[in-house]
Amino acid sequence: MTGTPDKEYVLEAVREHDVKFIRLWFTDILGFLKSFAITREELAEAMESGMGFDGSSIQGFARIDESDMIAQPDPSTFALLPWRPSGHSAVARMFCDIIEPDRRPHAGDPRFVLKRILSKAQDLGYTYYVGPELEFYVFADSELPPKVIDRGGYFDLTPLDIASDMRRDMVLTLEEMGIGVEYSHHEVGPSQHEIDLRYTDALQMADNAMTYRLVIKEVAMKHGAYATFMPKPLFGENGSGMHTHMSLFKGDSNAFFDPKDKYFLTGEAKAFIGGLMKYAPEICLVTNQWVNSYKRLVPGYEAPVYLSWAQRNRSDMIRVPVYKPGKEKATRIEFRSPDPAANPYLAFAAMLAAGLKGIEEDIDPGEPIERNIYEMGEEERKRLGIKALPSDLWEAITLAEGSDLLYDCLGEHVFSSLIRDKKIEWEQYRAQVTEFELESHLSIL
Repeated sequence: MTGTPDKEYVLEAVREHDVKFIRLWFTDILGFLKSFAITREELAEAMESGMGFDGSSIQGFARIDESDMIAQPDPSTFALLPWRPSGHSAVARMFCDIIEPDRRPHAGDPRFVLKRILSKAQDLGYTYYVGPELEFYVFADSELPPKVIDRGGYFDLTPLDIASDMRRDMVLTLEEMGIGVEYSHHEVGPSQHEIDLRYTDALQMADNAMTYRLVIKEVAMKHGAYATFMPKPLFGENGSGMHTHMSLFKGDSNAFFDPKDKYFLTGEAKAFIGGLMKYAPEICLVTNQWVNSYKRLVPGYEAPVYLSWAQRNRSDMIRVPVYKPGKEKATRIEFRSPDPAANPYLAFAAMLAAGLKGIEEDIDPGEPIERNIYEMGEEERKRLGIKALPSDLWEAITLAEGSDLLYDCLGEHVFSSLIRDKKIEWEQYRAQVTEFELESHLSIL
């Protein structure tokens, strides 16, 4: 059977693999995976009419007086869960769209937010492709303080990297679920790793990213370890990013490639970069949504802080990988500020919204900056007009709250819920007495 899986394909696969349980997956606005299971006897009806559930307890979904929701499985996302029993009473999963009892899309569903902006891009003739590089740390367990399991460094292949077998199992598990992998390697930090997913359309990639985060944690647990996508778990070491490669296609043609331009970029590509540079501070609450995210976005640890673009310079927020002859379709923009703890549906939607706004407004990103911006003085950065991302969650909240672009992208429901939730997080963080304060001040004040 070829093509996109449909209902009949799913029912046949369930019979063939003796699947007993099907887990229906969706996410809340913060990007936490939610799930409930049905048996194969319920599957045909579930794919036809969906399965009802109480949405009042799901973050950002509904008030208790309007809590009836329906999870409508998407047959194209059917996959067996390799870490569950196989051959007998196997377990599979499908992602769901969340709808209202009257069959309208639920405004609080992050998958719907992404679908809506993808539809806008499609109306303009574009298909949006993304390829994220999600970094993560693997610790000995979930106890505090974190205990690293290796002292390897970037691309190391030495006995120091005792996680090589674990990373191999992670890649194999992802591929078993139909998720393409391009690279896997040790990252810069001790116990830090990266597995890069193969480019695909944004909706499928958001589903893949959610699956990826669960697979990494499941496989780490089977190896007696604990994986985390926390942006900055170790002081003094590199944080974990989600560098996201993006391109727009018109049919089979890459809308970003121009053979006559000195950077091999079309006007659309440059305007897309301009949009990301202009609106990155406003969408930072989505691409970097946690208090801890801003512990990563500091100068000196390869994290992009300044609003600039370049081809070779990795200190810039946006990098355009150098064009290789014959690889026109690979021309893309790499947005380096997002982190892997973001909600991928909302993050990809916000990035696309910013880029499309750049095209609409024909924003000139200026010339690329190939120098190390961290080594510039503040006066030089000011003279060159180089601005910075928000320095903490509160600044990100303030910028997001005044953003028409983010409001239009997320819709009133998700926008208001996210702002409300993040203000609570900030107030809880602001009131904490930290270990730093106690160590620095208790004995002298």
